[in-house]
Amino acid sequence: MAGRLSGIREQRIEKIKQLKELGVDPYIGKTERMDVVAEAREKEGEKVKVVGRVMAIRGHGGLIFMDLRDESGQMQLVIKKDNVSEREWLIQELVDIGDFVQAGGGVFKTKAGEISVEVKVFGLLSKAVRPLPSSWHGFKDVEERYRQRYVDLILNPEVRKVFDARTRMVRFLRQFMDKKGFMEVETPVLQPIYGGATARPFKTFHNALKSEFYLRIADELYLKRLIVGGYEKVYEIAKDFRNEGIDRQHNPEFTMMEFYWAYANYEDLMKLSEEMLGGAVKEVTGRYEIEYQGKKIDFGPGWERITFRDLVFRDTKIDIDEVKDEKGLREMIKSRGLKVELGGVEGYANVLDELYKEYCRPKMTGPVFLIDHPYEMKPLAKRKSGDPSKVASVALVVAGFEIFNAYNELNDPQDQRERWEEEKKLLEAGFKEAQMLDEDYIRALEYGMPPMAGWGMGIDRFTAIVTNQPNLKDTIIFPTLRPER
Repeated sequence: MAGRLSGIREQRIEKIKQLKELGVDPYIGKTERMDVVAEAREKEGEKVKVVGRVMAIRGHGGLIFMDLRDESGQMQLVIKKDNVSEREWLIQELVDIGDFVQAGGGVFKTKAGEISVEVKVFGLLSKAVRPLPSSWHGFKDVEERYRQRYVDLILNPEVRKVFDARTRMVRFLRQFMDKKGFMEVETPVLQPIYGGATARPFKTFHNALKSEFYLRIADELYLKRLIVGGYEKVYEIAKDFRNEGIDRQHNPEFTMMEFYWAYANYEDLMKLSEEMLGGAVKEVTGRYEIEYQGKKIDFGPGWERITFRDLVFRDTKIDIDEVKDEKGLREMIKSRGLKVELGGVEGYANVLDELYKEYCRPKMTGPVFLIDHPYEMKPLAKRKSGDPSKVASVALVVAGFEIFNAYNELNDPQDQRERWEEEKKLLEAGFKEAQMLDEDYIRALEYGMPPMAGWGMGIDRFTAIVTNQPNLKDTIIFPTLRPER
């Protein structure tokens, strides 16, 4: 196959030489375009000038048909030898599938009912040296499609619908936040201390500063510093990076939306989330009810709520109000005959999280607000008044996946320090995703932070749910892959 590809490339390179001998620039700089294809198709009886990629070539002798595609659609070019100059006919003979051309002429309908351009002016815009895969071996390997997304988009234009939906969704989210009075800001990607989530970071080194930095795993701590500084409503839509495994639901580089809202609480967050995310679903699909992998999901108002304690008890019969330490929880899991993979897992919160992921979350269709987690599970969340063993937190679960996490923000510097000291013990015990103690953030809290609530959502995962994609990579134009050898 490689030999055949090499032969086709050599033939096309030879055609480039022939074009140059004709005085034709195979990579012209100027384009004469009057109409996009979709508009041209509506102009029967009128003259148009269109440009695009050649997707098919048919005919012989003095009559050639080409299928031309641009971003808006596809239409047929009809090239008769008698209708173009001798030079243009010679150029046409050197055109291959995949080349970009421009053509002008009158729009008409063939006897077969095909809307076409009767070409009077023809030119080459850009010569493709490499043939499209479908013309020599197909393009079905999934990883190859992700790696060569540019080819995937050419051969499978339906995949673009997902990316277009994602763009509309992000635009809606941004406009929604702007209308609600939130300020969009940018925070550092390179951070001297990573924080805001439980995850392993990517490391890098800054030569001029002779210092180690981390790619951010979350935007949270810097956005909250802005609340200390006097902002009351801030948000950011940005790339975050986590040095973790790659599977159908995880990509090391992903897009997060986070916002922080002074003087609000997690009840306000749930109300806002229903309005915003329900609106985003309707913006993209035209309705509130969607289907994800055979499951009917209704994003209309009135989402279910359940506490973390009640959920775990319902699905495992373990009462976390009674089992409050790691040893007791492990013993209870064993006595109940529950199968949970706990290799390398340290700490009560992390054992509980694995139990939840195995026995509870997969059963949840949602949308459902999972509220009031044990404080150990949310090191940056504020404890509930009246029950300090819980935090005022909420996670939205849809189709077995957590779409966002949010909570009342911890603004007590001493409590925050103690939480991070507990995390430090987990790190020393071997839990590599434990959070780091950030002294500068503690210092910011000591200047005073108002009561507030914060919220963070993965755009990729929400897009996958709304567009019915089982693999996160299908919502990311260029997902992370193992480098080619």
